[in-house]
Amino acid sequence: MQAQANWENQLLDLAGHIQHPSPSPFFSYWAEDASLNKAYQQAAATTASHSKSFYFASGLLPEEKRLAVRALYAFCRTVDDIVDEVELKKDRDLELNYWRNIVETASCPADDLVASAWADTLTRYHIPRHYALQLIDGVARDLCQSRYQTFEDLATYCYGVASTVGLMSMYIVGFKSREAVPYAIKLGVALQMTNILRDVGEDYRNGRVYLPREELAFFSIREVDIAAGRVTDHWRQFMKFQIDRTRQLYKDSWSGVKMLEPEGQLAIGAASALYEGILKDIEDHDYNVFNRRACLSTWEKIARLPSVWMRIKRL
Repeated sequence: MQAQANWENQLLDLAGHIQHPSPSPFFSYWAEDASLNKAYQQAAATTASHSKSFYFASGLLPEEKRLAVRALYAFCRTVDDIVDEVELKKDRDLELNYWRNIVETASCPADDLVASAWADTLTRYHIPRHYALQLIDGVARDLCQSRYQTFEDLATYCYGVASTVGLMSMYIVGFKSREAVPYAIKLGVALQMTNILRDVGEDYRNGRVYLPREELAFFSIREVDIAAGRVTDHWRQFMKFQIDRTRQLYKDSWSGVKMLEPEGQLAIGAASALYEGILKDIEDHDYNVFNRRACLSTWEKIARLPSVWMRIKRL
């Protein structure tokens, strides 16, 4: 890898507290367990309703790992919804602590289907609890911070809400070496930056501007311009800068795919390619992310798979 920037070293420090064990999972197959099977199906349904790209990419995994990755997503989605949708602070704190306890104990009420699937996945794939707790803390950051001064600060946020997901996914997919860690971190930052660039208008309406203030100022963009949804030459230059950096993160992270177990390489490669495709859709619509949500159609997703497969074969 290239020499690491300060923000990369900071994120590696956050991930480095965990001693990475052998990636071999505990295969306590649960197909005949009706209640657990129901829990995993609920987690899959949650994934399908919230992220078509993630659901599509995870469909390329074998059944057990596919459902486990979707249980991970459902956990992340549920925690995120607590922050976005629960109004009273005392209720939010109570629910976030509920999920922290599930992570720490890997146990939960039998009638909480998403929690049941997640607790089983957490245990079976011996996912480091530290990453799951970092995810909860990262999502909770939205409760106290709605602006970011520098990219370094934003990258730390991206680590908390996205790189942690990639690190946990590695334990489900399977990985060959701890050397995969920095690549997973970079991919997580790239994925979250794609979300941020896609959702500028929606985030502003929810009271948040994730785009680094330092960089907005450099391109002479004010918050009132974002509020008005102005697509100016300054905005186009700013977005081009953001997209170029995010594409470089995708490129840098790609080498990590070969460090995953073979049966998981296509799914992770596809997830990377599909989210990167959103950047092209933003460009194709003149960087207007204020009143439309950039996306890929099902056909566009399918059409990208052969090139992903060939790229993996060349690794």
